[in-house]
Amino acid sequence: MTKTLSTAEAEKLFTFENVGASLKELETPVPIIDFDIMLANLIRWQKHCDEIGIANWPHIKTHKLVPVAKLQMALGAKGLAVQKLGEAEVMAAAGLKELLLTFNVVGESKIARLAKLMRDTNIAVVADSMEVVAGLDEAGKRAGRKLDVLVECDTGMGRNGAQTPADALKLAQVIDRSEHLTFGGLMTYPPAGKRESVGTWLAEAKQALARADLPAKRISSGGTPDMWKKEGLTDVTEYRAGTYVYNDRAIVRSGAAAWKDCAETVLATVISTPTPERALIDAGSKALTSDLLGLEGYGLVHGLGDALVYGVNEEHGYINVAKSAAKPKVGDLVKVVMNHVCPVNNLFDKVVFVRGDKVLGAVTVDARGKVH
Repeated sequence: MTKTLSTAEAEKLFTFENVGASLKELETPVPIIDFDIMLANLIRWQKHCDEIGIANWPHIKTHKLVPVAKLQMALGAKGLAVQKLGEAEVMAAAGLKELLLTFNVVGESKIARLAKLMRDTNIAVVADSMEVVAGLDEAGKRAGRKLDVLVECDTGMGRNGAQTPADALKLAQVIDRSEHLTFGGLMTYPPAGKRESVGTWLAEAKQALARADLPAKRISSGGTPDMWKKEGLTDVTEYRAGTYVYNDRAIVRSGAAAWKDCAETVLATVISTPTPERALIDAGSKALTSDLLGLEGYGLVHGLGDALVYGVNEEHGYINVAKSAAKPKVGDLVKVVMNHVCPVNNLFDKVVFVRGDKVLGAVTVDARGKVH
């Protein structure tokens, strides 16, 4: 049964810094997150995972916030997915011990950091080569305990990972023979829209492993764009989604969310209106990112009739207001729905939580810059 928290109970996990009571008191550009929309997103996804019998392992790389991670766990998540050791270290320091690191650990200093994390957490990791496995075995040796390792599988994304089910089996056997490692299962990040073919790939790998007496206890999949689709999940035991916590323009395009589900926007100030067709805001690539994700422009402003942020410099955003019924004036505040929310949160020291236009307060982005 899905755990429920009231809004008041959820808010108790946060310590809000006073930055004013209204949006007009905020310095821009700044990410603002509607608390109630975020909470609804988290509850809806956790309920879905519970209903279909898959463990929720949310990816914290989107929000990078300890209180949001604690909220996800309080609602019923089984653990947290992290992309880098730095993120794992931040979560571990906050007492969050159930972690899955979904990025290859390579290099002496990182092996040492992983060994230290192993002494304080139940972290599991991934690997896609014998070279990576050798380093993980060394980490296990230094930590004095066995380390669970999932084989990362390239199921069509064209990134890293075992290229075939046979390759996955071979690497699982190497892990199983390693003195300080335990074969934990399979992990993949599938391409959007390919759930059925990915399911076939995973089923073949699972069967090959079973024949070799190496059962895949965990089969971890992920991705927000396809999170609500049920096909291809027969063998999946857990799911990693990150962007769903806030959603963004790309997720709305994918059909996984509606505009009303977008909890986060970048609040910006109009700093110039040089022509009737163009307005300039104080949010450029250093606030909105230059990540297009195949979309036209860098974000939308619903308050100006879905006006497009058609260009960015480092500090300037260019909005096409030619078709906006109400023309913006210098000093006006606008909310930009960005293309890709994940890198935006890594650009700011703090984000501000709101309820509508009421400001709840600012929160430090705990794992900001933890990209190593």
